Amino acid sequence: MIEKEKLKKYAQLLMFEMKEEEYSTLQDEFETILKQMDLIGQIEGISEVEPMTFPFKNTDVKLREDEVGDYLTVGEVLSNTKHQINDQVKVPRVVEEGE
Repeated sequence: MIEKEKLKKYAQLLMFEMKEEEYSTLQDEFETILKQMDLIGQIEGISEVEPMTFPFKNTDVKLREDEVGDYLTVGEVLSNTKHQINDQVKVPRVVEEGE
C-alpha cells in the first residue's frame, strides 16, 4: 500500500490541495490500480505485446506535412512573461532535487 505521507508529499510537490479524508480514498484507488497492473502482468505473453497509444488502430488518419510558418521571436514571447532569465521564462520550482 502507498503510504499516506508519501501521497501528501507528492500532493504538496504538485501543488494539490487535498482534504485529509481524500488521502484514504486515494490510497484505495492506488491499491485497486496496483492490483489491476498485477493481473495484467500475469497475462501470458504480455511482454511481447507492443504498447498502444490508442485503444484501436485508426488507418484513416492523414497527418499534414510540417510547414514552416509565422513564428514569434524570443522577444515577443518574453514580452508576455513577468519573470525571465537568459532568454527563458522563469517558473517556480515544483520538483525538489533528488526526487
